[in-house]
Amino acid sequence: MSQIKERLLLFVGSYAEAADPGVYVYELDVETEQFRRLDAVSGMKNPTFVCVNAENRKVYAISEGKTEGGERTGEAVAFSIASETGMLSELNRIRTIQPSTSHIQKDDAGKFVAVSGYHGGNVGLVKLAADGRLLELSDEQQHEGHGADPVRQDRPHPHSARFSPDGRFMLVADLGLDLVRTYAVDQEAGTLKPVSDAQTPPGSGPRHLAFHPGGKYVYSINEVGNSITAYKYDAESGELTPLETLSTLPENYEGENTTAEIAVSNDGRYLYGSNRGHDSIVQFSIDPESGKLSLVEHVSTEGGHPRHFALTPAGDYLVAANRDSDNLVLFKVDRESGRLQFTGRTETVSKPVCVQPVLIPLA
Repeated sequence: MSQIKERLLLFVGSYAEAADPGVYVYELDVETEQFRRLDAVSGMKNPTFVCVNAENRKVYAISEGKTEGGERTGEAVAFSIASETGMLSELNRIRTIQPSTSHIQKDDAGKFVAVSGYHGGNVGLVKLAADGRLLELSDEQQHEGHGADPVRQDRPHPHSARFSPDGRFMLVADLGLDLVRTYAVDQEAGTLKPVSDAQTPPGSGPRHLAFHPGGKYVYSINEVGNSITAYKYDAESGELTPLETLSTLPENYEGENTTAEIAVSNDGRYLYGSNRGHDSIVQFSIDPESGKLSLVEHVSTEGGHPRHFALTPAGDYLVAANRDSDNLVLFKVDRESGRLQFTGRTETVSKPVCVQPVLIPLA
């Protein structure tokens, strides 16, 4: 009888043409702190975001496609993960929302994935089959309006969506409207119903969201305003109440910058965000009573334009994906202080912009 072992795999999305590798699989050996490439999959144009269902060994990626009439459209692509090798095999792909997608996120129950359309101002809900295949776009919602910045916020720009821990709600960060919109998810019909909007300060431009593991707070990283907004979260109604907004940059920094990704540690004590321009990870401590933030430090990402990063499942490492320097960078996380230390380990990858570390049971 073969022994099942969990291995730490990294699923990486990138900017790429369809003929070139776009989604990569790496194994991270935490004992040696070494990256080892297992697979590189082509056939997708700009699969810039991926999400993973570890339990069912499925990966979902976005891609750019065309309709029969030649119009641009977003695609979602489903893969299975081989139990012996970690390699990917395509299950199926479907068209989603037009003209493109910027983000894909699964719910915890494995019933849906959400896709967000930055350029179209729309979000979509996609049903999943029991075997993990993509079934259909079951609902689409169109946002309307504009924000305070005439260039970046001339129209809606939903940049990402995240399901609540119980799956009852879907929260959408709309960069163009300076709001986080909560939708109620009808699990049977596969539809979305707007519930409430939570505003960020004008010109903030919320991009990505992170739930606190305690379930009481949500945090948005704001791309245009280079800030993070903390919200109190009502799990019963799905409503958000803004608490505070803090800068992600050092006080003396005057260069150009936009923020990108956000994450909260498993123990709920620390929050991390990435700065593109300053090229750093900012760390805050989280007050357990109020959910408010206090700055700890800024750490260089050892590369250019950290469009994404992620903490490993055990919380002992952080992997940064630097688009402009074509590298993944490994940081050790101090368990007590949450501070990051560069391990000296990097891996060359073409234009990496998403990294998802997941423990996968492999034979």
